[in-house]
Amino acid sequence: MQRSTSENNLITFINPKSPISEAYRTLRTNIQFSSVDTQMQVMMVASAQTGEGKTTTISNLAVAYAQEGKRVLIIDADLRKPSLHHVFSQSNRVGLTSILSNQYSLQEVMKETNVEHLYIITSGPIPPNPSEMLASNKMSELLNELKEHFDVILFDTPPVLAVTDGLIVSALCDGVVMVVLAGKVKKELIKKAKANLEHVNARILGVVLNNMNRKDGEAYYYYYYGAKE
Repeated sequence: MQRSTSENNLITFINPKSPISEAYRTLRTNIQFSSVDTQMQVMMVASAQTGEGKTTTISNLAVAYAQEGKRVLIIDADLRKPSLHHVFSQSNRVGLTSILSNQYSLQEVMKETNVEHLYIITSGPIPPNPSEMLASNKMSELLNELKEHFDVILFDTPPVLAVTDGLIVSALCDGVVMVVLAGKVKKELIKKAKANLEHVNARILGVVLNNMNRKDGEAYYYYYYGAKE
């Protein structure tokens, strides 16, 4: 079977023995040890701008958790420009917005992926009021229900400087990982994104510095935790 271009981004699934896959497992381990007293059950990956590798990072992190035997759910909360359904080769006819608008039940919307233990809720049809849907009581009730059934829940969201959606979701999470595309994003924008998250009391676990270049020209993923700047 020929894989789609988006599905090829799931390096942890396609080539679990690669150095990049090992880096995602290191990221998983670092998150698990980031807090002794607080369980990191609900998380999101944030970025300042589009194109920084946020969706690829959270998708591979989800696979890494599932490969550990955890029951994992990944949710596409980017209700403006969703992409997770492409990554996991799923239909987006129904999804999160279908549940929040009371058109379909959770059981009708949630789907299994090709990865064992990993489930997905795609975004569903794009609504006219994304921020209001994510901030609704229905969203909080849904998350409380999901927490009873999954070990790890991961959210993909829009860039935090573009719209408020990511900030709304961050308030529902136990922790947030920031993704920064190396050499492409201005430091001022990164600081602003971090400040916006802190303003809503989001717990920033650390930073993923994405797509750094080695001397031999190969791209790889480098993870740095505990960033204070």
